[in-house]
Amino acid sequence: MLIEKEFGHEMILDGCGYAFGAQRLSVWQSWSCCDRFPVELDVGPLQCQSASQRELCGVGSRPAMSSQELMTSGDSRRREGRVSPTRGFVAQNAHTTSFEIIVGDTHHDYSDALKKSILFYEGQRSGKLPTNQRLKWRADSGLSNGSSDNVDLVGGYYDAGDNVKFGLPMAFTTTMLSWSVIEFGNSMQNQIQKARAAIRWSTDYLLKAATATPCALYVQVGDPNKDHQCWERPEDMDTPRNVYKVSTQSPGSDVAAETAAALAAASIVFKDSYPSYSAKLLKTAVKVFDFADKYRGAYSGPLNSVVCPFYCSYSGYQDELLWGASWLHKASQNDSYLAYIHSNGHAMGADDDAYSFSWDDKRPGTKILLSKGFLQNDIQEFQPYKAHSDNYICSLIPESANFQTQYTPGGLLYKTSSSNLQYVTSSAFLLLTYANYLTSKGGIASCGSTTVTADKLVSIAKKQVDYILGDNPAKISYMVGFGKKYPLHVHHRGSSLPSVHEHPAHIACGAGFQYWNSGSPDPNVLVGAVLGGPDDKDKFADDEEPATYINAPFVGALAFFSTKSTAS
Repeated sequence: MLIEKEFGHEMILDGCGYAFGAQRLSVWQSWSCCDRFPVELDVGPLQCQSASQRELCGVGSRPAMSSQELMTSGDSRRREGRVSPTRGFVAQNAHTTSFEIIVGDTHHDYSDALKKSILFYEGQRSGKLPTNQRLKWRADSGLSNGSSDNVDLVGGYYDAGDNVKFGLPMAFTTTMLSWSVIEFGNSMQNQIQKARAAIRWSTDYLLKAATATPCALYVQVGDPNKDHQCWERPEDMDTPRNVYKVSTQSPGSDVAAETAAALAAASIVFKDSYPSYSAKLLKTAVKVFDFADKYRGAYSGPLNSVVCPFYCSYSGYQDELLWGASWLHKASQNDSYLAYIHSNGHAMGADDDAYSFSWDDKRPGTKILLSKGFLQNDIQEFQPYKAHSDNYICSLIPESANFQTQYTPGGLLYKTSSSNLQYVTSSAFLLLTYANYLTSKGGIASCGSTTVTADKLVSIAKKQVDYILGDNPAKISYMVGFGKKYPLHVHHRGSSLPSVHEHPAHIACGAGFQYWNSGSPDPNVLVGAVLGGPDDKDKFADDEEPATYINAPFVGALAFFSTKSTAS
């Protein structure tokens, strides 16, 4: 449900849902949930629906200001960097079921979006939650995961809006979060520790999955067919928590090589801050990659009934092997991986131009990753990857002879009707990463007879990022909790059902559907979640699903822009 109400005034809500009117107030301030202001507009008493909705003011809030202070001092405070001009609050009118989302101006606060894009991962956590958990509506879940096989598989992330832990998208999420930190961590400022924590929540789990049983890798917890028949909070789930693994007899080179890539990339992230942990990650990555390479096969063969159609390996496993080897080369600087890439690249898709980068197909990402070796380190074996990277980049540029990408009338890159924003965020990330790499060699990509500068790539990426944050025909932010108007009814079990703290009684498998089918705004705000997005005509249905792999590359893109003075 996306509702904005006009009362002839701009409304400013305090964190507890009280309001006062302000004519043309140009700033917005996040303040405490404790202090209350009088209601000056005759719209009835306003109140927060739940503690979880008050969390929007708990993230980055500062002591309350009086209405007079806001009226008189806002502009100077904004220039001083103490005001987030896009932070809004959700409150429910006690006499209606409508919601108001109140903000100041429409300038994108990329730093705030970055903070929220990382915060989203706390809503996806499985396992025993830490004391510093910020999304308080979540609680412990899946504490016996793995017990059916006498192993410990507690932890990790639920991939999207259900309660299954799928290994392939979780590993890809981890690789992309790590790559975001590797490339743009210096721009994350006070969010770098939160980003590392988001990565470690996954790598701790992936280490368990990779070492629990010799010559095997656990790749999934939960039966998705049973899970999808229920609408349950993760804290309540009583569907089968079956565990699934790949082994020497039932290989899964795709998911294993992606897991190796994730562990290797994360080892770079922790190399300076936690060297012993970094070494453990890299050592495990080497072993998992050897397993993936020696026992070849796609995991959607032996595990077809539980991974398809959810996360089938449609592209095969060769792209993951090349991707994994590339990350192991970057992390270890071991020349054996350089030799592996050189010897196996052709058979694994190095010569193929692919134009979609996702949890399934790693070819565009691999080529851009390897192009850095040529552009910045002058590794001649990687020179062909620069040409293939150019081909991918040129496919996104309308004036290029190699252009082959669809854009919506509003300017959004469009690949598919299912979770399209995953391709938008991954493309924006690759554009920005490649722009950084190109600056080492003059900043030029070759698109036939046309040359494209790094600045052009940044401009294209920015348009996609800004579209997601609200610069689109619908004027909707597709990041929950960010911007003037954003989705309130998200395809997410934990978000749409009452928190266990407010409704301690068990909500059974089928009982949860009444909440989802009601169409009412979610009682719990999944702050920072980027949803699947609109259709090819820029139309949006307010029941889209978030996913960890949509946010992961977006973290890097937002970090890039958070340090740029690029007002939209």
